[in-house]
Amino acid sequence: MKLRVQLQCKNLHEYLKELSPDILDRLYNHPATCLAVFRELPPLAKNYVMRMLFLDQPLPQAAVALWVKKDNQKEHEQCVSVLSGLRLWHSQQLPGGLQGNVLNAIFRDNLRIALLGGGKAWVDDASQLGPDKHARDIESLDKYALERWEVILHFMVGSPSAAVSQDLAQLLIQAGLMRSEVGDAPCITSAGFQFLLLDTPSQLWYFTLQYLNTAQTRGMDLVEILSFLFQLSFSTLGRDYSVEGMSDSLLTFLQHLREFGLVFQRKRKSRRYYPTRLAITLASGVTATAADSTSAGFIIVETNYRLYAYTDSELQIALVALFSEMLYRFPNLVVAQVTRESVQQAIANGITAQQIIHFLRTRAHPVMLKQVSVSVCVCLVSQHVCSPLTSLSLSDPSSAPDYHRPDQTVGTGERPAAVHRGSAV
Repeated sequence: MKLRVQLQCKNLHEYLKELSPDILDRLYNHPATCLAVFRELPPLAKNYVMRMLFLDQPLPQAAVALWVKKDNQKEHEQCVSVLSGLRLWHSQQLPGGLQGNVLNAIFRDNLRIALLGGGKAWVDDASQLGPDKHARDIESLDKYALERWEVILHFMVGSPSAAVSQDLAQLLIQAGLMRSEVGDAPCITSAGFQFLLLDTPSQLWYFTLQYLNTAQTRGMDLVEILSFLFQLSFSTLGRDYSVEGMSDSLLTFLQHLREFGLVFQRKRKSRRYYPTRLAITLASGVTATAADSTSAGFIIVETNYRLYAYTDSELQIALVALFSEMLYRFPNLVVAQVTRESVQQAIANGITAQQIIHFLRTRAHPVMLKQVSVSVCVCLVSQHVCSPLTSLSLSDPSSAPDYHRPDQTVGTGERPAAVHRGSAV
């Protein structure tokens, strides 16, 4: 089922294309940026760049066109569009009036440095600071990064134990992921709910784009912080780096990255930091369109609108609570009821019915997938979710198909061998 609301998230190249030529040329003065842009090019475009990397003179466009077969002219035109849009090459007139293509000189020189070596170090290592008495290994960095990021997600779903800085809360509101009424705490929006359905890399990329859009209003140099992000993506996981030589703007940005879970810094005044896996994979060109493929299905929905969530994740439980009423909670199981009132409250908070159905579909329990078609019962539930004001009364047991009697035992805390009455999903 297609979602009514779609997050507008650009990939790396789409974002860079919207930057001004001056900012792009300044970005290409950093070898790390050039290498990051190059590695996300389509394979054919990479081939073009490598063929022209050591040519200082323009190459006739007719000669470039001969690099592909006539059957692949569409791919050739797409590559030309990408390279031109990113200002990686431009056309130049040859002697005799022919048109030729030549690589952007700034990009060409710095990509050579990135591929062949030379130039200054991209980031300062912490070797001059001596060994770290509080060194972090990769496992602890991964745990730290996910914990910090989940604090933000918990804040979005209204968990009382989650607290973020005022800057971060304001950014969530500016990004449209949360909204705030005068005198009320921020609450999640329709876009925010869809944001929570994305995988972690896509969430981070989307959130970073929103941060970059507000960077200049914060008095930050966009080129400086973008270059630093690209440099982090080539750092070594588990290795510490020094903050020496960083500008005040970059140090402020480092503290924001620390709150996002992209870097570990033991104290705000610490002279060293550790990039986490989230920072290293950030600039890998992900887009915010995929559903969370890392989460195994854990939800069973019955045709009487009762929902069983086999999870101990506080975040997933909070997501379920956004559109249902909690009934019971066990160590590995939460039982909830999708009611007219709970759906109305979710819709009032900006969550669409399509998003609720999408959430149930993408987190369907494996037992459900094996024994019964997802569409049968989810469609029944969708009729209830999409039309919460119909004459169907949840207080009347006879109005719900396959209604379970009060004396039936449900939610024992164990995963069922079979779905209740063969009609649950």
